[in-house]
Amino acid sequence: MSPWPFFSSVSAVCVVVSFVSWLSGGCIWSLVFAVVLVLVVLSQWWRDVIRESDQGWHTSYVANNIRLGMVLFIGSEVFFFFSFFWAFFSCSLVPSVEVGGIWPPVGIVPLNPFGLPLLNTSVLLGSGVSVTWAHHAVLAGNRNEATAGLTFTVMMGLYFTFLQICEYVECTFTIADSVYGSLFYVMTGFHGVHVVLGTLILFVSVFRCFSFGFSSERHLGLEVGIWYWHFVDVVWICLFLCVYWWGG
Repeated sequence: MSPWPFFSSVSAVCVVVSFVSWLSGGCIWSLVFAVVLVLVVLSQWWRDVIRESDQGWHTSYVANNIRLGMVLFIGSEVFFFFSFFWAFFSCSLVPSVEVGGIWPPVGIVPLNPFGLPLLNTSVLLGSGVSVTWAHHAVLAGNRNEATAGLTFTVMMGLYFTFLQICEYVECTFTIADSVYGSLFYVMTGFHGVHVVLGTLILFVSVFRCFSFGFSSERHLGLEVGIWYWHFVDVVWICLFLCVYWWGG
């Protein structure tokens, strides 16, 4: 029996509580400790899963269950973002008196969608191409190309995160500026967290690929990581079209 599902749930709750506490004027060190705890739990959990794979415990039955678990996880993430999109369209299609009866609300100067957001979109779409290239290279048994494709994808993920931080610096509004600011930062911020997590998954896959951890027949960890990355791509496309372009 693995203790990591329980500890990951506890650490995730700690991150949420400490983050809300920090936004309310609390100490940032509790948030740092919670994030470090999440990373430690994830590293130990992934270590155990990789060891089980290397020892041959990932039979076809176990592998199918892992795939099903990943599908259910991505499905839950779809509904997670769906709730925010629902709130966004509920507020923007029928803007209330409190926001001035127009969208974006009075006093909000939205970002130019054809500036940093468009660059971010091209970066993330490019990373989707490179990770697909890496997947096909693994299927073909070409370890060098697979490693190169994954490395390029990780670099693009880090670049995307850097551009997202630059975008937040350029914003003329904050999370406290009406419902627009709240939804904008929550939606793009949670997407950024998913990009960071996907980058970590692919970063681990780079080392596994480099150390002959994948073969053309057995690469389950890489496969589910690629599924997750494509999900991140699709969510960003919806964010760009709905929030940046149409919503702005």
